Amino acid sequence: MAKILIKPDLSDPALRAKLKRGMGHNYYGEPAWPNDLLYMFPVVIMGSISLCVGLAVLDPATVGEPANPFATPLEILPEWYLYPAFQILRVVPNKLLGIALQTAIPLGLMLIPFLESVNKFQNPFRRPVATSVFLFGTLVTLWLGIGATLPIDKSLTLGLF
Repeated sequence: MAKILIKPDLSDPALRAKLKRGMGHNYYGEPAWPNDLLYMFPVVIMGSISLCVGLAVLDPATVGEPANPFATPLEILPEWYLYPAFQILRVVPNKLLGIALQTAIPLGLMLIPFLESVNKFQNPFRRPVATSVFLFGTLVTLWLGIGATLPIDKSLTLGLF
């Protein structure tokens, strides 16, 4: 496996000035030890832990009301990440078609690597087809997810018209 190494142009006065101030090392690469592993990672980990603790203190999780096995809620909703699939089942009149549409979701996700390998560019602006498919899928997913939280008569139009 070939290793790509970018060597710095040390004759460049701007780079030399940055290196003198301790900057500019990311132009040619920087060793992970000790800079990242010893100094940056602990800061990120401690910041993440303090953020979680701060959010838990500011907005603690409540237990809620006790469960009553004899009272069924009016509408039972799945977890938030299943809202789009739930909305498909709710809106499509033929349930077999709803199951087929839900099966199309992972099948479409499995096709993404084959669509992505056609274009050699990594920049999303240079891959208009893949970017358009991604944006369309994201908008449809958000539309279905928001619609799942509304009553069924307003779920397709989101109550807008």
